[in-house]
Order: sequence, then structure tokens, then C-alpha cells
Amino acid sequence: MSVMRYSAFSIFLNGLRKNTGWTSAWRFPEPKPHYDIIIVGGGGHGLATAHYLAKEHGITNVAVLEKGYIGSGNVGRNTTIIRSNYLLPGNNPFYELSLKLWEGLEQDLNYNAMVSQRGVINICHNDSQFAAYMRRGNAMRLHGVDAELLDRDQVKSMLPFLDFDNARFPVQGGLLQRRGGTVRHDAVAWGYARAADARGVDIIQHCEVTGIRRENGRVVGVETSRGFIGCNKLALAAAGNSSRVAAMADLRLPIESHVLQAFVSEGLKPFIDCVVIFGAGHFYVSQSDKGGLVFGGDIDGYNSYAQRGNLATVEHVAEAGVALIPALSRVRVLRSWGGIMDMSMDGSPIIDRTHIDNLYLNAGWCYGGFKATPASGYCFAHLLARGEPHATTAQMRLDRFERGYAIDERGLGAQPNLH
Repeated sequence: MSVMRYSAFSIFLNGLRKNTGWTSAWRFPEPKPHYDIIIVGGGGHGLATAHYLAKEHGITNVAVLEKGYIGSGNVGRNTTIIRSNYLLPGNNPFYELSLKLWEGLEQDLNYNAMVSQRGVINICHNDSQFAAYMRRGNAMRLHGVDAELLDRDQVKSMLPFLDFDNARFPVQGGLLQRRGGTVRHDAVAWGYARAADARGVDIIQHCEVTGIRRENGRVVGVETSRGFIGCNKLALAAAGNSSRVAAMADLRLPIESHVLQAFVSEGLKPFIDCVVIFGAGHFYVSQSDKGGLVFGGDIDGYNSYAQRGNLATVEHVAEAGVALIPALSRVRVLRSWGGIMDMSMDGSPIIDRTHIDNLYLNAGWCYGGFKATPASGYCFAHLLARGEPHATTAQMRLDRFERGYAIDERGLGAQPNLH
């Protein structure tokens, strides 16, 4: 399909035309009666899956069904961090694949996603944590992933505003991944939507799935607010709503839905030039191009499908932030938002086919959903097109819990008392 290519020349040319020559980023088609593949969920993972199905496998008779508008879910409700500083073999190669895809994303999509590899540093506060970061850094480097172990003085030269002599949480060092950073979350959704649409994928907004139709045990399509739509394969990428959608096919998933809040402050002069992660509590912060501090922490700790949280978690996150960076006590918070987290029992994701014919699952992303977007879509598309898992997701099976092969990166999962 013909699509306008973005470039410096197109900006100049449309400036001469008083910006009247821009076309819509994607179409607004009516749903067809039948598709080869239907993807439930128009977030980052669903749109990325559609893009890679079309680009890598030539499958374009695909529909992405989104109950709201593109970017209304978790893909637009996060803290924009990307990284691959994972320890275990079940996660490390996958998130490194994702980071490599992030590095070439803007050229691939012809869209400015504002990929900023400003670095991610995990702060450590005691000897055992320093040893754990040393182990993680060594594991990363054995997988070919960049990692640098910093001592106290090196961290102080990079981040002089930290509370290095905090009585409870003195800073003793940190683990730095320079290739990590941030990406503009809305632009990721828009870029993938535009790229998938340009290859012929139908993106159907305001189309809520209300039922999954099966015949002789096989999925044959979905009931929606816009009528029945048939398909050969049904792919679920509904994030925090995965359990509700899967229940329509009588499938009970090993996940729970929790709220995760994120916050942005008033605009400040630049002073944080990387992503900083607190090692003595769950707090992470970066500074946006507009000057606002973007930060977050733990899930709220109770099951919910609401895109909002409670004030107790706001206080908890603020306390952790001030313990690490005392100057934050003078900063005003402008707004907050909540995403619905699909927390798996071991804190790691699921990309697998289910025991129900023609039904495939992409869920359980916990805290790692946004940073996984490109690799999630790439590997899910591989599974849908070829019927077998991609090599980097071989351990992300749905049945690993009953088989006893959990991927316990931190062992948190959906248990609030461990957060």
C-alpha cells in the first residue's frame, strides 16, 4: 500500500504547502468477515506482532482489534524505560533481542520513536547487593550484553545528587548498562500502527471482543461489539485484560491483574541524564525532554482492572524517591496514571500456544511489558506464522508452572508481600 514517507524533505515540502499535504497515519477500515489471524489488543505487543507478521512472514490478512483507541492501554501508561540487564537464561537473550530491535526501530518503522540510549544504572547499598550485581553483570557479559560495575566514587561522579551517606541506604556502587534508556511510549504505538497498516493490516479501533466462538473444540472467530469476525488463528495480547478475554474460551490463566502507577513532575532544568533505579526499594526515575521527572515504583498490591491507583502507593513511591534523591522533596508532582499489569506467578512472561486449537497467548509481562515490545511482537509473530516458538522464548511456556520450570528472575510474581 502507498504511504507517505517521513523525512526532512517531506517536512520542508509540507511547510511550503502550509502543512495541508499530510495524510492519516493509518486507515480506519471496517472489519472483514474473516481473517487469517486476529490479534486481540491494540497495544504495543499486538501492533508489533501485526507488523512483524506482515514484514517477516508476508502474512497481511490480519486484524488488530482494540476496544478503545490506539495507545489507550498500557503502551501509553508506563515509564518508557528500555533495558536488557537481566540475569537468567530464560530472560536475558530475549530482552537483549528486544534492545537490539529498539536500536533499529526508527529506521524500520520510518517513525521518530525518540529512542534515547542514555544509560540505566541500578544503585546498590550493601555488600551482598554489590556481589549480586557483580554476578548479574558477569551473566550479562557472558551473553554478549554490555555491563559495567561501578564503585562508589564512579557513581558519585555520574550522579552527585544522590544521598550517598544515608544512614539506612548508603550508596556503595552500581551496575550500569549504557545501551539502556528510554523511548517515547505513545510514538511506539503510533509507529507500529502506521507500519502495520502500510503493509495491509486492518487496525479496528473501538471494537471490543465480547466472546470467543468455538466449533468442535477449535476457535473459529470472535464475537465483538461490531459483529462476528471469523479467523484461522486467534492471538491474545490483551495485557491486564488477558485473564478476562481468555475466560471467554474457558481458559484460566496463571496470572493476576494489578494496578501499577506512574508519575510525572513539573518541568525542571536537566539534571538526571540517565535512568536511575533505587536498590533498597522499588523506585526508578528518568527525566523527559520537557524536563519532567518520570518515575514509578511497586504495584498497588491488590487485584484490579482500574487504570488508577491509591494514595498509599503514592506515598510509598515518594518516600523511596526522597530516600535516594533528597532534592525530590521540593518537586511538585503534576499527574499520575495507572496501567493494568498482568502479573504471572514467577514474574516472567508467557508466549505460547494454548491447548485450545487455534488459540495463542501473549501475556504475563509484569513490570517488563514496555521494554519487551519489539521482541514480544517479533517472537509472537514467529509462533503464529510457523507454529513453533522462537528460540529466545522457548522457556516462556504456559505449562511451565505445572511442570516446575518457573523463570524466577526476582521471584516476585503476583505476590504483593514480596514487592
